[in-house]
Amino acid sequence: MFTNKTINEQHKVCKKYKVDYKTVAFNLMVGISDTLREGKMPINGERHLEEGGLTGWFIWAGEEFKESPDFFKPVHVSHIEKLYPAIVKYLALPPGWRFQIDDRGYEDVWEDKSLLDI
Repeated sequence: MFTNKTINEQHKVCKKYKVDYKTVAFNLMVGISDTLREGKMPINGERHLEEGGLTGWFIWAGEEFKESPDFFKPVHVSHIEKLYPAIVKYLALPPGWRFQIDDRGYEDVWEDKSLLDI
C-alpha cells in the first residue's frame, strides 16, 4: 500500500491533468529500464493497458529507448515508492498517458492514445 502522502500526490497529479485516478495494484509489475537505475535523465514513463501481471507502465531514463526484449526489467509496484520516489506520484495516471520529468523540476504529462492500441 502506498503511503497517504503518495496517494495524495497521485490524486493531485490526476486532478492537475483532469484525468481519472487509476491506481495500480501492489502485486503487479512495472517495467523499469537499467537506465533509470543508473540515474540518467530525463525520466520517461508511458502507461499501456494492464496485461498479464503488468500495470502497463514502462519507465526508462535518458534520451535512448531500446526495443530489445531485455531493456525493461520487472519491478513490483510495492518496491517503487522506496526505489524510485520521483516517479511514484505519476503511477495513478490512466492507461494512454505519458510523463517526462528531470531532476531540475521539469514536468510534462500528456495523453497518447496510441498507447491503447492493441
